[in-house]
Amino acid sequence: MSETNQFQETIKKAYKAFNERNIDNALSTMQEDVQWSKAWEGGYIVGHEEIRSYWTRQWSEINPKVEPVGFDERENGSLEVKVHQNVKDLQDGLIFDGLVKHVYTFQDGLIKTMDIELVENNN
Repeated sequence: MSETNQFQETIKKAYKAFNERNIDNALSTMQEDVQWSKAWEGGYIVGHEEIRSYWTRQWSEINPKVEPVGFDERENGSLEVKVHQNVKDLQDGLIFDGLVKHVYTFQDGLIKTMDIELVENNN
């Protein structure tokens, strides 16, 4: 399996675990000192325990579901993942439904960093 395909499989596993609220499985795809963008709160967090705490808080207030729909390897070696994000409040009211770009870097086959970029609207 090529490195790019391996990265895509790692990403798919991470999103599947996130959507199932299985934090341990999601964290198994990441370096211990992973740097993660906090889209919901702003800024960054570092490490498994900070991600666990962030996601636990997030899920107590909103219900996000995130599905990867496209992959694009960038010249700098990072992997751009176009994701369909559907976010509802806990009463099932829609907060956001659309596309976002998540950009990942890897170290030793595991996620090292995750950043978020907006997708340009072509309207």
